[in-house]
Amino acid sequence: MRLTVVGCSGSIPGPDGPASCYLLEAPYQGEVFRLVLDMGNGAFGPLQRYVDPLDVNVVALSHLHADHCVDLTAYYVQRKYHPLAPHPPVPVYAPAGAAARLARAYDMPEEPGMVAELDFRDWSPQVALQLGPFEVSIARVVHPVEAYAIRVSEEGRSFVYSGDTGPCEELVRLAAGAEMLLAEASFLESVAHPEGVHMTGREAAEQATLAGVGRLLLTHVPPGNSKAEVRADAESAFAGPIDLVEAGDSYDV
Repeated sequence: MRLTVVGCSGSIPGPDGPASCYLLEAPYQGEVFRLVLDMGNGAFGPLQRYVDPLDVNVVALSHLHADHCVDLTAYYVQRKYHPLAPHPPVPVYAPAGAAARLARAYDMPEEPGMVAELDFRDWSPQVALQLGPFEVSIARVVHPVEAYAIRVSEEGRSFVYSGDTGPCEELVRLAAGAEMLLAEASFLESVAHPEGVHMTGREAAEQATLAGVGRLLLTHVPPGNSKAEVRADAESAFAGPIDLVEAGDSYDV
């Protein structure tokens, strides 16, 4: 399973890359199966550096804040008006209301909305999904809107994406024993911040330690926040390898 960081800027696009978007790829039935996690502001353009969007098999959204979903409007346009259109709708797993949310974002009627191009399917935390080679499970996490952390397993190895969340037991349980945790670290320990919205680097590291993960990847750092400080915060609470991801980075899980 290979992870490519398409975009990782926190809350808004930054000067060095777009908001959240991650590509997971693995061999499947003689081809490559491609799962895109989130598609935030500005992500659809650079996504095309790594994959033809028409070759994406599934999209999964952690939540419906614009920095995690709004570039699905661009994906809709590409699929609808591509010279070889129509194409079968691509499955999009998301919190309830995603179809209406994205239709409003594109200023189009909610009915029929984008359903001919994007097949929206509500997440069900009680059900693990088999998506190509990936077994996908989720957990509701702590954020001002309905939001999920996502675990993707393939051939006995697991990758967990925190989405946006404050520290919570649900994330620790979902990430237990995973080889890799991609965790948001939006806040700085040195600056006062609200609870139940995002994590600091130290809080992300504490979650990783409690879960016993092998490697911690830090993401979702807003422009203007010191990445060196985020890393230092994290290093105080996690003994394993730590990376602060950048757009264009790739990792084998």
